[in-house]
Formats: sequence, C-alpha cells, structure tokens
Amino acid sequence: MSLTVESPTKTPPRTTPRKGRWIDHWEPENPDFWETTGKKVARRNLAFSIFAEHLGFSIWVLWSVVVLNLTNAGFGGGTPFTASELFWLTALPNLVGAALRIPYTFAVPKFGGRLWTIISAALLFIPTGALAAMVHFDFVREQSHDAQFAIMLVLSALAGVGGGNFSSSMANISFFYPEKKKGLALGLNAAGGNLGVAVVQLLTPLVIIIGVPYAIAKNPVHPVHLAYAGIMWMPFIIAAVVGAYFKMDSLTMAKSDTRSYWTCLKEQHTWIMSILYIGTFGSFIGFSFALPLVIKLTFPEFLAQHPFIGTYLAGLGFLGALIGSFTRPLGGWLSDRLGGARVTLGVFIAMAAFTVLAMVGVNERSFGLFFFSYMVIFALSGAGNGSTYRMIPVIFGELGRQRLAASGLTEQESALKHKRMAAAVIGIAGAIGAFGGFLIQQIFRLASVPVSGAVASATTPEAKAAAADAHATWSTSALYVFIAAYAVFAVLTWFFYLRKSDKSLAHAGV
Repeated sequence: MSLTVESPTKTPPRTTPRKGRWIDHWEPENPDFWETTGKKVARRNLAFSIFAEHLGFSIWVLWSVVVLNLTNAGFGGGTPFTASELFWLTALPNLVGAALRIPYTFAVPKFGGRLWTIISAALLFIPTGALAAMVHFDFVREQSHDAQFAIMLVLSALAGVGGGNFSSSMANISFFYPEKKKGLALGLNAAGGNLGVAVVQLLTPLVIIIGVPYAIAKNPVHPVHLAYAGIMWMPFIIAAVVGAYFKMDSLTMAKSDTRSYWTCLKEQHTWIMSILYIGTFGSFIGFSFALPLVIKLTFPEFLAQHPFIGTYLAGLGFLGALIGSFTRPLGGWLSDRLGGARVTLGVFIAMAAFTVLAMVGVNERSFGLFFFSYMVIFALSGAGNGSTYRMIPVIFGELGRQRLAASGLTEQESALKHKRMAAAVIGIAGAIGAFGGFLIQQIFRLASVPVSGAVASATTPEAKAAAADAHATWSTSALYVFIAAYAVFAVLTWFFYLRKSDKSLAHAGV
C-alpha cells in the first residue's frame, strides 16, 4: 500500500521477458482491460496474498500463547519466569516485526510480489521450526534459568519476521487494483492479516493440549505438547509457498518511489499521523500480544475457577483481536460519511473512557467488567485503524492544493506528488504504529516489576500467593499511562485536524 503509484496508460512490453510469472502489460485503470483480464488476475493474487499475510500475523503473535505454557512445558530451570521476563518474550517479536516493515515494503519492487511472497512465507519456517526444536530437544531445559531466558529471547525474536509481511503484502496488492477499488481490496487484505492474531490465540491452546485428559488439564500445572505450537503451522506455510509459486504474479510496473519517502520525512503531518497510529494500531497489536498474559497475571482466581477458559481458550484473549479485525472496515466506512478526524477523535475519547472502566474492573476484581472494557477497546482500535488510514490521503491531497501556486507544478503533477507522499506516509505510519505495540508491552512490563520482585522474594508457596494477592491491581499503573496517552492523541487530532483555525486542516474535512 505504501508504494502506490499512478498506473500508466500502457506499460511497454519488455524486449527480454523475465522468468517467474512476470506481467509486463498491466492497465488496471483501463475499464476494458480490467473487466476482461485485470479483475480475475488481481482477485487471484489478493486471495493468496491474504492467506500468506494471515500466516505472518499468526506466527508474529505466536509467543503470546507460548509464554503462558512455558512452566507446564518444563522450562524455567526450577524457577518460574517472572512477569517481566514473560513480557520481554512477547515484546521482542513485536519490536522486530515493526522494524522489518520498512525493508519489507521495498522488497516487492526488488524481487517482485510473487517471489517475495514465497520468500516471506518460507521465512516463517524459521521461528516455527526453532520453537518446535526448543521443546523437542532437552538442550534448553538443561540450561540455567538465565541461559534459558537468553535463548528464548533469540527464538522469540525470530517470530518477528511475520510482522513485516503486512507491509509487503499491502504494497504488492496496491499495484494490482485501480484507484477506485483499492480501498476494499486493501481493507480485505489488512483484515485477513489481522484475523491471524485471533486464530493463533484460539487454535494454539487447543492443539497443544490434544491428548491430555480434561481431569488433568484443568489443574494449574499440567502437561502440554508445546512443540505442536510450531509444528501445527508448517503445513499451512507449505501451502502458502506452493500457492504463491503457482498462482501469484509479479508486475513490471511495480516500482518504489524512494524520493517520496525522503520528502515526507520532512513533513510534520507524517509524524503527527504516525503518532496517532500508535494509538490505534499500536493499541491493537500491543494488546493482542499482551492481553492473554495480563489476564493470567491479573485474574488468576477467575482462571482457577474456570479452568476450561484458562487452559483451552487462553483466557479468551483471542476475542479482542477478532473484534478489532472486523471493526477496521467499519472505521473506514464511518470516516467516509463523518470524516476521519471526527471518527478518530471519538475513538480516542472512548478508548480513554473504557480504559477507566477496565481499571474499575481490576480494582473491583471483576473479570467480566475488565474483559468487556477491553473488548470495546479492541473494537475502537480497529475502527481507529480504518479512520486514520482514511485521513492520510485527505491530508496530503489538501496540502497539494495549498502548495500548488508555490510549487511550480501543474495541478496534475502536484496531485500525483502528494498522492505518492500519502502512500509513503501510510508505510511509515504502519511501522511506527507497530512499534507502539512494543511500547504498550514495555509499560505493562514495568508495571509488573513490583509484583515480580515481591513474589520472587517470598520463601514459601503460601507467601508467594500472599504477595501476588497483595499486588493484584498491578496493572492499574499501566492503565493510567494509557488513559493519559489517549488524551494526548485526542488533543493532537483536534488541534491539527478539527480546530477551527487557519493553521489547522479542519476546513478540508479531514
């Protein structure tokens, strides 16, 4: 998506055809070409792109389930991993995935969409195979606690390769569709990828407990087949690689526009929208990684009373990502009617309000209230993903009109320049927004340090339980930070895009 360019009227055929299903002639803006040839090819590529991106998201968030079962799988060197250590194991894949989003964007023009989909899907064998090997062989279990943690940091970081797939997939699909049809195609591509978070958190806990009787599995400590968490995805990765090899295509006209990237880095609205995207997508992916662990640490008594939810459904954490995936298109739809800035402002105000309600749930020890609040927060974050993405092209379209007289460009040239800048900003914001998920997990990790220290210093199981109970509201300090952040995001949205002033863009209907 971040490499969208104007489709030429006609792409001259190459004198020397390239190998590997390259298409030299592609005219999606030509109605006749689109109806007779383009639509069928684009839809086929979209379908296999969604499948590969879906797997990328699934592997990216895989360790959010793995960390819940490390003790049951015999890891820790006799000492359970602390909450702080577990948050590091979920945060590192988030950080690596965010960093990979920019280079993955430029990989499509370099290698072609088909080949890069094959490569990026095949790379998913590395984190899944490494996880399966870690569990199957006893080498890691034989190490000390600290050595085990260091090894797991490396293995969890490998899962970050799945996080970059979003950018390359969106960039690739954007070239296949005409401008008026890109919104739906890219929305389906994004939603299909986001659903991978829900799928991994729903299916993985069920698979790793296969063969363990419920009478045993309902106990806090029970056997798990943790290697299955990596092995279960391998047939699907093979299917993604084979499907991309036989069914996908690469477009000669798909070229990167690095000049637009360098230009938009100097534009303040690039950074404003990137910050706002931290609040929307950063919340979605950060809470997706963290929520299963937060539930386990915050409501152990609820999970003990409902062992089926705790063991088989990972504390119902998958529902948040599921809801957020489905509300993303809704946010875009509302923005088309109300304006993206208005929807985004409403999203941030509501996210702050429901975070307050989640805090009440923690203080009152009400899992139901906390969980309901976070499901709404996920729904709002999904809608905010759609509304912020809608804002970017409107903002840069208005900037192009404002600067037309001083630019020395024709109206068409100025519009094209700023359209390319908007596409570049979407790529940059996507990477920075994903980094926001890492920040969320670090805030939770820092909030968990007091309870980790108190439990670690206790000398008996009873004392450890008492220490954990005394710190049952550990997460509220993190929730305070999130409330303040959403307030800042709301003010930024209002100040730059809704405030009635000559210096804002409110008049443009952002």
